[in-house]
Amino acid sequence: MKKIIYLILAVAIVAIMILRLRGNKETTINRVYQYNKEEAIKVQAITLQAESIDSDISCPGTFEPNKETKISSELQGRINSVLVDVGSTVKKGQPLIQLDNALLKLQLQIVEIQIEGLEDDLQRYIILAKADAVQGIQVEKTDLALRSARVQKATLLEQIRKTTIHAPFNGIVTAKLTEEGAFAAPGIPLLQITDISQLRFTANVPEGELNQFSMNELYTISPDVYPGTVLTGRLTMTGSKSNMGNSFPVQFTLSNTADLKIKSGMFGKVQRKNTDSEKHLIVPASVIVGSNIQPQVYLVKDGQAVLRDITVSKRVENKVIVSAGLVSGDIIVANGFVNLFDGANVIVN
Repeated sequence: MKKIIYLILAVAIVAIMILRLRGNKETTINRVYQYNKEEAIKVQAITLQAESIDSDISCPGTFEPNKETKISSELQGRINSVLVDVGSTVKKGQPLIQLDNALLKLQLQIVEIQIEGLEDDLQRYIILAKADAVQGIQVEKTDLALRSARVQKATLLEQIRKTTIHAPFNGIVTAKLTEEGAFAAPGIPLLQITDISQLRFTANVPEGELNQFSMNELYTISPDVYPGTVLTGRLTMTGSKSNMGNSFPVQFTLSNTADLKIKSGMFGKVQRKNTDSEKHLIVPASVIVGSNIQPQVYLVKDGQAVLRDITVSKRVENKVIVSAGLVSGDIIVANGFVNLFDGANVIVN
């Protein structure tokens, strides 16, 4: 009897669970939005007309110093003093670092004494040789020794001169890599000098716009941080190899402002007027769907959205020039892409 009761209870529980699950499924289905593909979608559209490009060509780039170098010593020795600091403005030939040269100066004094003695000896031997008191070979040896000592003196003077490190050109100290008491050695950088009175500006120009730039012509360049500042740069280099973005490096040389406010590493733009008077089909970049490899747009034909493959020849700011796939008079969807698909019924607002 108990087994029958337990069986009835189990069957009742299973039945209740099945009914509850079925009810939950119906509730979920009712809550889910069922999109009607036959219902017309409201979109905004534009009609294409051929037009000319009236925007300027603008390419971003970076300012770099015309001259920059790391200064090192030609001799090794202890640094007695560093005469400049980071941010110091220096002139060409100005002393920057003084190395210890006491030992060299002592060696110079010894050589000068030797020269003085050899000069006296040479004068005496010349007089004695004329009187046949000494052989002529003695005069020659003394003369050779004197010349050798003078060369040694010149060498020491040059070494002493090199213990004072001078600025190679006008500029600003942008890095201090040593301190007083440190040891200098050939090839080890001590200071970095940067000249920003003259600048180089390097921009990456897309392949399609490269023919708009010509060597030695003047172009307008403006720094991003100072939009009201306009500089003039001369094109001095066009890259022979494209970079990863299929654009080419183009370099300009220009003078900095009087207060040198354009710094190395700042961003800017080079601009030129667009000389292309030919008319093109131009569409906003926002209407393009698909991928960069295969761009597409939605055409409106007979109340339906038709997906059409296009070919983009060039991008100009937030617009693109279409070279194939569209003709003047075509109507394309500009807004309302939600739920839009190829063949969908549409209503143009």
